[in-house]
Amino acid sequence: MKNDVCLIPLDEMKKFMIDVFKGLEVPENEAKICADVLIEADKRGMDSHGINRLKPIYYDRIKAGIQFARTKIDIIKDNMATAVLDGNDGMGMVVSHKAMNMAIEKAKIYGLGMVAVRNSTHYGIAGYYTSMAVKHNMIGITGTNARPSVAPTFGVQGMLGTNPMTFGIPTDEDFPFSLDCATSISQRGKIEYYARAGKPTPAGLVINHSGESMTDSAEILKALTEGTAALNPVGGIGEDTGGYKGYGYSTVVEILSAALQGGSFLQMLSGFKDGKKAPYHLGHFFIAINIESFSEVNDFKKTSGDILRALRKSKKMPGADRIYTAGEKEHEIWLDRKDTGVPVNASLQEDIKTLINELNITGYQFPFL
Repeated sequence: MKNDVCLIPLDEMKKFMIDVFKGLEVPENEAKICADVLIEADKRGMDSHGINRLKPIYYDRIKAGIQFARTKIDIIKDNMATAVLDGNDGMGMVVSHKAMNMAIEKAKIYGLGMVAVRNSTHYGIAGYYTSMAVKHNMIGITGTNARPSVAPTFGVQGMLGTNPMTFGIPTDEDFPFSLDCATSISQRGKIEYYARAGKPTPAGLVINHSGESMTDSAEILKALTEGTAALNPVGGIGEDTGGYKGYGYSTVVEILSAALQGGSFLQMLSGFKDGKKAPYHLGHFFIAINIESFSEVNDFKKTSGDILRALRKSKKMPGADRIYTAGEKEHEIWLDRKDTGVPVNASLQEDIKTLINELNITGYQFPFL
């Protein structure tokens, strides 16, 4: 243990998360899906969306009655290449896993498959679902809306979610091209991570109602909840640095996550109704593109790899050691963490202790217990 941070083996952490979900009465096969999504975030170094989210997002919401441990999935429409599912406020990871699998199966037949989901909940890292398509030699695309926290250009009120537009593309390298990021400069989960670590949030990421930047991470989380602050879209404040671009892409994700399936949108996703906590009713969409319907798979992978290698070999700015392509850093973190494990800071250790005590979980010898 160093600086109150300890490392837990990935397999042990995943097993623990399965036990937590089972303790919440998530069926075992679905608990494994949920834990698999979360541990994938920890594998890739996306610490804001892995074990860090287990208690505040999933455990607390199930306990509050605004999310259901058992996921009832209704098929609203099922056409040749498309479908619409209703997740009935169950586990977002479970309905999303089914949705992407459906998109993949449709793409095997028709070349393209797209499935939209309504009345869902937080589905973890979007890149998990695009990687499902990549494993079938397909391009994967997904997006989701989220609780309103991002201000439109020239606004200060949180209207849009962080709304990721995520792509997974096969290559001939050891890892795919994987672009998994919010359409805001930073997502709320990153600020939660800063708060847990006792770190300030970099200036420019968050704006208050006076149009001023905020940096106190704990105060930001409070202000976001109260609606007195908002995240800024990719590109930043105003138009001079292209903030309208992030705002525009976020709006695209909002429309595709809501309008296609008659779902909720914008401030309807606040998680409150008549001043009380309520289900979020999130929407997602999943697209699988079968490469074989367009070109020979190995040729596609080589061209993709050639593009990425050319980008990394291009001239670097003074002082820079390397140029990266999307998914490369995450792959390198995985190569390290598969041997070292998941870092667990002091705040997260307390959450884990709470989960163990409240669910009467036994059999774990974590160093902080």
